[in-house]
Amino acid sequence: MTTQAPHRRHPRAWSRLSAQILLANLAGLFVLLAGVLVLDQMREGLIEARIANLRSQAELIAGVLEEAATYGEPTPTLDVPRASSVMSSLYLADQATRVRLFDAQGGIVADSAILLDRVRVDPLAPLPKPHGMIERAQAAMIQFVDTVRDLPPFKRSIGDYTRTISEEVSLALLGEAVAGERIGGNGKRLVSVSVPVQRVVAVLGVVTVESGDVDAIIAAERRALVPFILVAVLVTLLSSALLTIFIARPIRKLARAAEHIRRGGPHRTMPDLSGRRDEIGDLSLAFEAMTAALYDRLGAIESFAADVAHEIKNPLTSIQSVVETLPAIKDPAQRAKLLKILQNDVQRLNRMITDISAYSRLDADLARRRAEPVDVRKLLGNIVSGYGHGTRVNTPVVLDIAPQTPEIIYGSEDALARVFQNLIDNARTFSPKGGKVHVRLEPGVHNDADEFGTVRIIVEDQGPGVPEESLDNIFKRFYTDRPKSENFGAHSGLGLAIARQICTAHKGRIWAENRQTPSAQNGADQAGPTGARFVVELPTDMRT
Repeated sequence: MTTQAPHRRHPRAWSRLSAQILLANLAGLFVLLAGVLVLDQMREGLIEARIANLRSQAELIAGVLEEAATYGEPTPTLDVPRASSVMSSLYLADQATRVRLFDAQGGIVADSAILLDRVRVDPLAPLPKPHGMIERAQAAMIQFVDTVRDLPPFKRSIGDYTRTISEEVSLALLGEAVAGERIGGNGKRLVSVSVPVQRVVAVLGVVTVESGDVDAIIAAERRALVPFILVAVLVTLLSSALLTIFIARPIRKLARAAEHIRRGGPHRTMPDLSGRRDEIGDLSLAFEAMTAALYDRLGAIESFAADVAHEIKNPLTSIQSVVETLPAIKDPAQRAKLLKILQNDVQRLNRMITDISAYSRLDADLARRRAEPVDVRKLLGNIVSGYGHGTRVNTPVVLDIAPQTPEIIYGSEDALARVFQNLIDNARTFSPKGGKVHVRLEPGVHNDADEFGTVRIIVEDQGPGVPEESLDNIFKRFYTDRPKSENFGAHSGLGLAIARQICTAHKGRIWAENRQTPSAQNGADQAGPTGARFVVELPTDMRT
């Protein structure tokens, strides 16, 4: 019994599995990239906002000093004591801000850190607290980010910053406000703005306002980056787990099942993944179809080997019997009869071995051959014309071609010619003396579900027909039901089996039926067969 092969899906023009893998791997990267981009923009925005705030403070202080601590016409002068007094009365809400005043020669005149008697205090680290898993992961991530930032490829050296305080003051003494980043004496990064103190057009000094909380801002940004990194890591782990569950494990199951079959284990179906609408599901269907075909082939080989052994044993038994009997026979006539039997058995055995060899190679030959266009009208015409010469003319063969019959079908011309010749030879064998064999080519029954149509080749004889119980058996291997007039063993019983094998390989079918008398069609008592009819139906295009 042939195993029903699973339905094969049509291949897709695009790969859904590839899209799933691409999206799964891009998801974590997208989250991390989005976080980095957002934080980079935030950091730049924070520094720019900080510089703008310091600039406004510096311009305000410079304006107050211009009004309250400068005098003299036409040569203006900076009143240093008055400027120090103004600087002492400043109120700086931001404890991280430091204001310094430089004179026209770049010397320092006043410093808010000294005037306000401000002592720099670094807060102590908080007492250690028990952390949960999330807190520990966040702390480890912050430590990792800080370590990476301090590596040579990422860490900025002092020379990477814009300028020193002296250079910044010198540029401001030229009459333009200067802003930028620099490294302070304690090694911290500072953001500073230097604004000239002017009276009319004369530059009398420079007010520098700087802030040392840049590192705190960057640290806060690093802490803000941690959740994005954690989410990216979790998404990556989740996508990896999903890929393992939905791709790696099914493929591993298929591989194990294939290995089990390769080692010759007992029959076991492949894992059923046909419910998946992706390439894994298609792969499981292909493996299941391959496994079914493999076990069908193994079963067919086993059955074929048993049939061959049985059929070969018959002539060998006959030959053995003749060989054992022949020495004891003295009558020349009897000896000639035994020798004739021996000769017929040897010819039968030789013919059987030839047909068995052809039958066993047929599948491989058909698999290697590519489907080519075959002009079925011309092919049948050439075959039929060959029966009009020599001894073959005793039973004429007539060809009829119905209108609108397709001319071209696809397949192996040699194999199809063998089918038609076998059917015609079989029909001539059963035709009575004076009978004819009719070959008809006509369009097949078109099914709306099929994209292409079919053609039918019908071979009819005028013989006794086929017994109803043998209509299907005649296509089995080594089945023979020949007229008594033919020599025993003249046929191997593989002709119709080979014809069915070729038709199946061409995605067609072949069957036998009996022609009925007109009275049989009307249900009369004289109903009976008037010959056998063999029908071959082939698709016009087997390439799909």
